[in-house]
Amino acid sequence: MSQKHDLPKQNWETVEYTDSPDLPDVEDLRIVDKEFLPRPEELVFKDTETENITVSLDKETATFFKSKAKELGASHQTLVRSILKEYVARQSR
Repeated sequence: MSQKHDLPKQNWETVEYTDSPDLPDVEDLRIVDKEFLPRPEELVFKDTETENITVSLDKETATFFKSKAKELGASHQTLVRSILKEYVARQSR
């Protein structure tokens, strides 16, 4: 007679779901239009010609970008460049 073995549970089977105080209430959510998110082709870094410039940022702004870059495993220069590029693209529409 063979003995039935219990298979180990998958990660998704062992997760406990709870309400998170960090998430907004459903009634506080808003619908955004398609312009809110960048198009997929905008998410891919393209080889473009760059020009080195010096920009002075206030300490709070510089700290924010450095912290976010560290979380994302990117450089703060890349984040600043991406935001400025997106700003220019939206202003040019």
